[in-house]
This record gives sequence, structure tokens and C-alpha cells, in this order.
Amino acid sequence: MSEIAILNKTKYNSRCGNRFFRVASVIKSLVPVFFAAMLMLSCSASRRAAADERAALSAKFGFEITKDDNIKLYRYVSSWIGVRYRTGGTTKSGVDCSGFAGAVYNDVYGKKIHRTVVDIYSEDCRHIRQGNLEEGDLVFFRTDGKNSKTPNHVGVYLKNGKFVHASSSRGVVVNSLEQEYYRKEFIKGGRVK
Repeated sequence: MSEIAILNKTKYNSRCGNRFFRVASVIKSLVPVFFAAMLMLSCSASRRAAADERAALSAKFGFEITKDDNIKLYRYVSSWIGVRYRTGGTTKSGVDCSGFAGAVYNDVYGKKIHRTVVDIYSEDCRHIRQGNLEEGDLVFFRTDGKNSKTPNHVGVYLKNGKFVHASSSRGVVVNSLEQEYYRKEFIKGGRVK
């Protein structure tokens, strides 16, 4: 091969090589942009799904559930609504009030609490006034007509004066602390230690 042909081939290879490296450099600079765009689309879809879930739960509970609320609590409780009452029960085939409170604390908060209302009240909680209740606190009642400050019923406080519990007549339901019956029978709130 002549020197001119070698020189021309070298210039050609050099030009092609430079173009290749320029194209590769452009592609390399676009990769982070591509992944950032995909991440933003994914995050947008996740935010939309979370907002849709909050809206569905809000409709089910009858009050607004916001991004600041414990969505895991509301999702979990929602799956229990309507489960029938069964004395001594701890599962979705039938549950009593302390069994339900124990399931919530175990599965949502990763905490074990005692099995009976009296033990939960006396051993597991720091007592608080109704005005200081926060999402996830326990609410204690005396529902057997006896004039005593020893509770026999427990529920889990949600928000806006609402709590969820296993009612002996209706199963797992949401009620208001402002309902006359619960207002009269309320003893104290409890924050699990």
C-alpha cells in the first residue's frame, strides 16, 4: 500500500474514531437524563397510586386520610372491617376486642401486648386523657353497666374522635367517641409503652 493510501486510511479511521467517541460521549451524557426521567415518571405514578389509595380509604372510613397519617394502620384496619365478633378470637374468622387490639399492635407496630383488656390497661399503657389521644393509641371503656373504673372493652384510636374496635353486636366497626354510649362508658386512653 502506498504512503498516501496509508495516510488517507489513517485520516479516515481517525475521523471515524473521533465521530464514534463523540457519539458515545453524547449517549453517555444522556443515560443519567434517561434514568432521571424514568424515575420521575415512576415517582409520579407512585404518588398517584398513593393518593388513590388514600381517597379510597377516606371514603371507607368517612374522614380524610392524608399523607401524614399512618397509611399502614388504615390499610390494615380496613381489611378487618366487618369481621364478626367471637369471644376469645384473634383471627379474621372471629375476634374479640383485645384480640383485635393485639393484632393491630403486632402487625402494624411490631409490638406484643397482653391478651386481656385489664392487663393491657394496667401493664402495657401509659394512661392519657381523651384530649391527648393520637393515632394508634388505645381507648378503654366500661361497657357492662358496673360502676367501676376497671375497663372491659378496648379499641384503637384513629383520628377526628373515631376509633375502631370489635363490637360484640356488630363485629369490627368504626365508631365515634362522641356517640352518647361511648362518651358515657369511656374511662381513659392508653399509649402503649
